[in-house]
Amino acid sequence: MYAEERRQQLVQLAREDGRVAVTDAAKRFDVTPETIRRDLEALDRAGLLQRVHGGAMLPNSNFLGDLGLGERDASASAEKDLIARAAATLLPADTEDVNRAIILDAGTTTARLAELFPASARWTVFTNSLPIASALSSRTQVAVELVGGRVRGLTQACVGGHAVERLANIRVDLAFLGANGVSLDHGLSTPDGDEAQVKRQMMRSARKVVLLADARKLGAETTTRFAGLDEMDVLVTDAITATQSEKLTKLGIEVVTA
Repeated sequence: MYAEERRQQLVQLAREDGRVAVTDAAKRFDVTPETIRRDLEALDRAGLLQRVHGGAMLPNSNFLGDLGLGERDASASAEKDLIARAAATLLPADTEDVNRAIILDAGTTTARLAELFPASARWTVFTNSLPIASALSSRTQVAVELVGGRVRGLTQACVGGHAVERLANIRVDLAFLGANGVSLDHGLSTPDGDEAQVKRQMMRSARKVVLLADARKLGAETTTRFAGLDEMDVLVTDAITATQSEKLTKLGIEVVTA
């Protein structure tokens, strides 16, 4: 195999798994670790991968970091709309069933999902998002429960011990969550530790967990891990590689492509 072919495959591996390890790649291509290191350094210089200790990652793997709502909302807008519409098919069929309880995580994709709630919906919705709580309470018959706590100005999300405690004392049918990173090694991640605690408890409080994540986040990693991949039940995304889908399916995760 020519060096250029090997390097192309290294980039593809990083796109599928989020990172490339020198030792694993050396065995895969039957070359020395030093050869792989040279390949990764060349790819780093070309801006195709980012060299890290022991291997390489996708460049700017933390590019979906702690951004404000306005900046996030304008990013991948069409993809988020597709994901929200696909996620809406997972909502309870009976809009007037007041016994149905749902968690909606703060985020721009979950906010789009909230916009698709039928006006006649009378479910109980727990959320840590000020914008989502406002939108649902003004447009639908949903019983909105804002979990409370300290409000992060950047994301308009309630965080802290009060929010976690409130969520710990409930049990819901469905939880729709967002994440900044979704990778095999690091699991589900987000930049802020306080928001990670809330997300972690949301997952524990739900019978079924649905993650909404656009394709840019698959393979990406951010600072704080809040769950393993196998702790979610469904992934709704706009695009996914066959390899990524196969690995998630083996973990028992349903993959819905919008």
